[in-house]
Amino acid sequence: MVDLPDSDQRPSAYVTGAEAAELLGVKRETLYAYASRGVLRGVPGGRGRARLYLRADIERLKARHDARAGHGPVAAEALRWGEPVLESALTAIGPRGPVYRGKEAVALALDDVPFEAVAELLWTGELPAEGAPAARPGRLSVRPAKLAALLPEGAPPFVALALVVPALGAHDATRHVGAPSGDGRIPTGDAERARARALVRSLAALVGLGRDARRATDALEADGAARRLLIALGANPSKKAERAVNRALLVSADHELNASTFAVRVAASTGADLYACVSAGLAALSGPRHGGMTDRVEALVAEAGRPERAAAAVHERLRRGEPIAGVGHRLYPEGDPRAQLLLDTARALAPQSAALRTVLALVDALRDAGLDPPSLDLGLVAIAAALGLPAGTAAALFAVGRAAGWIAHAFEQREAGYMLRPRARYTGP
Repeated sequence: MVDLPDSDQRPSAYVTGAEAAELLGVKRETLYAYASRGVLRGVPGGRGRARLYLRADIERLKARHDARAGHGPVAAEALRWGEPVLESALTAIGPRGPVYRGKEAVALALDDVPFEAVAELLWTGELPAEGAPAARPGRLSVRPAKLAALLPEGAPPFVALALVVPALGAHDATRHVGAPSGDGRIPTGDAERARARALVRSLAALVGLGRDARRATDALEADGAARRLLIALGANPSKKAERAVNRALLVSADHELNASTFAVRVAASTGADLYACVSAGLAALSGPRHGGMTDRVEALVAEAGRPERAAAAVHERLRRGEPIAGVGHRLYPEGDPRAQLLLDTARALAPQSAALRTVLALVDALRDAGLDPPSLDLGLVAIAAALGLPAGTAAALFAVGRAAGWIAHAFEQREAGYMLRPRARYTGP
């Protein structure tokens, strides 16, 4: 038996006998048999002999029953790319792009809502009032120069981030979330949200460690993730540049249950600290089929070299039977709205940029070749090109932006109170 929960916990953590029987598709007598064998844990329901049952036990028993009933192949297909496999209140995918807790990401970007405010929306469910002051992170726990010394000279921004996150975690003695409550849930407190703010804003300031660690100190003193990132990479933090980077970060912030986010949720479900969860996300994002796709787009841009060579570069790739990166998304058959927003923003920011004109010429060549519309990856490369930022910046924009969503998913998974542990169907001898 477990202790009777507080009444405010009861709706989410516990269900009535009738609800439990309906969820499991069994008779009440079968439910009582499960309880008598210890398969289900119950507490007094407050009315006569009525009892409440732990929702986590019900969900675990139902998953086991479904797998045995032949639903395993359905779940396996869902893991490849299919039906939803878990519930989330964070982001929906619609024809106009991701919708963060009921607010369209593209619309938020067009309104120039600060990236930090969108992070708060994902973490708390509330968009801060306009002009609300942003909490400043505390002093960095490790000197940027010490971190830079561990990187090879000229290390790209993404590599710097992969080093920074676990290093910051190692210097945070209070990073562990502690034991879950009786129902397995780990609530998100003010201290953990403060840690999230400091982590995300530090990431933007440390992306340039592989190029010039001295910029990190100035970047840490700046307000806003977009401005910090520009300073860290040695770019001019003009208002127009800040707006472009803010839009890139904002539309990258979350995209439902993608590969890196699922990795984060698996880590969070084990009770891992926030740095470990974000590191799991970075590891998955680094793959060439996910965030590493931006590097492949940059390689195509470099291969073209100039706008006049764009069509030839595309045709050569197609002639060699090589895949073209940066086009198409299965969730947006009519085109990724995030990509179009970033392409328009880049075009307005630096129409005379030779690097950007090459990117835009590639967009035209890809369309003329009958390929799918541009994806977010190509849009991020366009923003980096318009700003004259170094190679690898697009992946860093993706990672810093997506960190906000990763943290939101880590919080949500912890509060769900169960560990993600799919079963494998053995196919060996």
